[in-house]
Parts: sequence; structure tokens; C-alpha cells
Amino acid sequence: MTTKNKLNVLNLFEKSRTNQTYVKVSAPMVRYSKLHFRTLVKNYGVDLTFTPMILADSFCQNAKARMSEFSTTVNDSPLIAQFAANTTNDFVDASQLVYPYVDGVDLNCGCPQKWAMKDGYGCALLSNMQTIYDLVKGIKNCLPNDFSVSVKIRILKELKRTIDLCQQLEKCGLTFMTVHGRTPQQKSSDNIDTDALHQVCQSVKIPLIANGGIKSLSDADNLYDTLKCNGVMAASALLTNPALFSGANVTPLSCVKLWMNMKDKEYTNISFQCYHHHLVFMLEKVLTKQQKIVFNHLNSFEAVDDYLISNLLNDYEGPTEFEYSLEEFISCQYPDEITLKHASKCRGCGKSAYYCVCKKYDCNATDGTYFTSYVKDIESCDYTGFNIFDETG
Repeated sequence: MTTKNKLNVLNLFEKSRTNQTYVKVSAPMVRYSKLHFRTLVKNYGVDLTFTPMILADSFCQNAKARMSEFSTTVNDSPLIAQFAANTTNDFVDASQLVYPYVDGVDLNCGCPQKWAMKDGYGCALLSNMQTIYDLVKGIKNCLPNDFSVSVKIRILKELKRTIDLCQQLEKCGLTFMTVHGRTPQQKSSDNIDTDALHQVCQSVKIPLIANGGIKSLSDADNLYDTLKCNGVMAASALLTNPALFSGANVTPLSCVKLWMNMKDKEYTNISFQCYHHHLVFMLEKVLTKQQKIVFNHLNSFEAVDDYLISNLLNDYEGPTEFEYSLEEFISCQYPDEITLKHASKCRGCGKSAYYCVCKKYDCNATDGTYFTSYVKDIESCDYTGFNIFDETG
């Protein structure tokens, strides 16, 4: 089995602190923060990446879910796998399964969507600290101490409750935490509460990543200067400009070229929908209105590539080699003793979870029309949960 070296995530924060800067982070975005996108943004200043939010129980129960939701390469690091979980067994088992291939796991305690709250995920956990404690301690008791365990939350309406919550989370033994600067009731168009974030940063000793409202590198720099946090996380702005943390104001042509190169690798398995939809985001501020009308309705790899070469890259003379590329893929193997625990729980076919290829697990399913239409208004996108468009991830 191909393996990759483990990185101690705390060292990443220590290095940034020594250099008097901050860790630049790509947010967990459902359907988007997958291997190809993680590789792309790492070439443009991102220090730490997250997987999309993954439902821990489905990851344990269903082989198709594991194949669809997680893939990695030998140089896909540092990487945090984010899970939505509300039982210790599911979180621990999912973490053990993914442990050989990531540098840490993150518990989603910030998803405000109704489906998540109803099922006891995301923000629902914030009212039950004992559950969060049990989930974190479960990982701490079964995996090495240098394996990162973190949580991602939103601020609460009452500042004192937010500070108390973060201090309690710190006592759980977390490696770091991420705090989104909006309440669960706010929308992505609302301003973040920098005053609340500043007080939260001052209240804990473990590294804290601030999230929300980042549209440019100057936004990230200003937030760091204001909060003196340890990291800054960007979400939707990285979709429209994967080179945001490098200082580029719009997606550079080199970024488009790299995205095309990754699709052309013989061992890649990127779908056309993923390939095209990322480009729709990336070219939002590059193409004219009339060009977007044409480009957004293209329906094949060949048509997209021909359009890009004819309209953008015909005279491209930029770099063709990049620091991070899709190197050797790792064939992830998951031990029977963990996956078979959930064999009788498969919601779709009831077969052994290890062998299940249940057709009812639809890796492309959404509550919207992601695979049948293009995004018209990026600012309205919401990237958490299976709605796929919520920045909290």
C-alpha cells in the first residue's frame, strides 16, 4: 500500500508564528474541496486544505461513499478531513479509516442548515458540549497525540456564551479551532463580527483560524492584523480566484492552464461537471458577459478546451510546470474490522459496507441543480451541507 508522510499540523502554526504571519487555509466546501481543487490552490499560497464535509456514518457504511468523497495523492498534505458526526463511534471509526491518508480530522459544529440541525449535526452540537467532548476524546484515546483534532464553529449571539464555548472546546484537547465570524442565523452577505472574533482569539491559547468575509489577500491580511489570529480561511472567494492568497486580483491564466493540465493526466478521474463548474467560477471575473453566456453552456471537455485555447490561451506563454501536481494517487484501503461494524446499517442495500456499491448513494445528488445548470450569482452561494452552497462547511 502506498503511504505518505505525516505532518504535525501544530508545526505549521509554529512556523507561521515564527515568521510573524498566518496560515492560509482553504475552507471545507461540499462538492468543491476535493483533490484536484486542493492541488490547484496549493500552488497559489494555500498552506492548509480541508476535504469537503463528509457524513461520518455514510463514510463508514458505504464503499461508494468512501470512493466518491475521498481521494488523495502522495503530496496531498497537509490535509484535514472534516466530518459531520453526532456519535462517538461514527466519528472515531471514520477517523480511523482515514487516518493513514490525512494529517488530522475536523468536527463540523458550524453547519446551520435545517437538515443538519434536524439530524443533530453542525450547530446542533453547540448546545451539547458533552457530545463534543466525547467525540474529541474518542479520537484522542485511539489515535496518536500528534494527529490533529479540531472543530469548526460559528459565533453565537451572546459573546459570553461564545467565549465560554471556545474555552471549553480548548479543554477538550483540541489542536486548533476555526471560528466563523457570523452567527448561525446570518447569511453569507452579512458582515462578520470582527469585535467578537477578536475577543474570542484573546480568550484561548490554542491556534485559532478566523473565517468569513474574505474576498482578497488584503482582506485576509487586514483580518489577521485586526485579530492577531493564527490562520485565515477563505471559501467562495477561492472558487472565483484560486490564486487569491498569492495576491492575484482575478484568476490568472496560469491557474486556468494548470486546471486543464490536471484534467489531462491519464490517471485522473475528474468529471466533466466538476471540471466545467470550477471554470465557471474561476472565469467569473475574466470573461465578458457575452463570453460567459457561451462558455457556461458548453457541454463537453473538447468544447471547453477549444473555447479556452481560442479565447484565452492562444498566446499563453506562462509557466507549464508547477510545484504541486497530481502525482502518484494512493489506493486507499480500509480495514474490514472497522467497515464491517456497519454492515447491517447500510441504508441503501443492506449489504456488507465493505463491498456495498449501493446505487442509492448518489455522489452527485444535491438539493439544487448543480449538475444541470450553471451558477448565475456566486455571492448567493452557500457551501454547507448537501445544498453545497454554504461557506461554513
